[in-house]
Amino acid sequence: MTSAVPSATRRGTVERRTKETEVSVTIDLDGSGTAEIDTPVPFLSHMLEQIARHGGFDLRIRARGDVEVDAHHSTEDIGIVLGAAFLQALGDRAGIRRFGAATLPMDEALATVAVDLSGRSFLVWRVPIPKAKIGDWDAELAEVFFEAFVRHAQINLHVRLLDGSNLHHVVEICFKAFARALREAVEHDPRATGIPSTKGLLD
Repeated sequence: MTSAVPSATRRGTVERRTKETEVSVTIDLDGSGTAEIDTPVPFLSHMLEQIARHGGFDLRIRARGDVEVDAHHSTEDIGIVLGAAFLQALGDRAGIRRFGAATLPMDEALATVAVDLSGRSFLVWRVPIPKAKIGDWDAELAEVFFEAFVRHAQINLHVRLLDGSNLHHVVEICFKAFARALREAVEHDPRATGIPSTKGLLD
């Protein structure tokens, strides 16, 4: 079950409860980058902090899940709820830049991310990740998180790894570049009026 609380500001609050997880998210797109993250997956918590810090979003996430099985359900459901809260916070998207992109380095790793807040869900993930763990987290779950976010935020997202060998750096720079691209896309464009589409709507 998923429930949402509507807001007149650029804030979204969504909760989801299943037999596998309980997740609640509040995001403020016009925040200062503060994060209150409490999940049973330490490395994912660290990545969520990157989204808040480098996206300039205030982000509060509380999650519980069946990590005794593995972290898949928790990772996916956090992506679902964060995506839904982000979509709610966007509102009608009037006056935003809509597009954002970032290419960022982290030591030997380099990633590029482009995003379109189009109202249409599509993920292109070009990040070769081996079946390995970062801490207790399966690194391949990065794609699971982004796919869940994209589907529920209704955005088009391209993520490409240009270079990198350290798995921690590879995943982290993807999250940081994602955050910076989102930050640009949600910004108000002082030259824009109305919905940023020749169709007059985004869907």
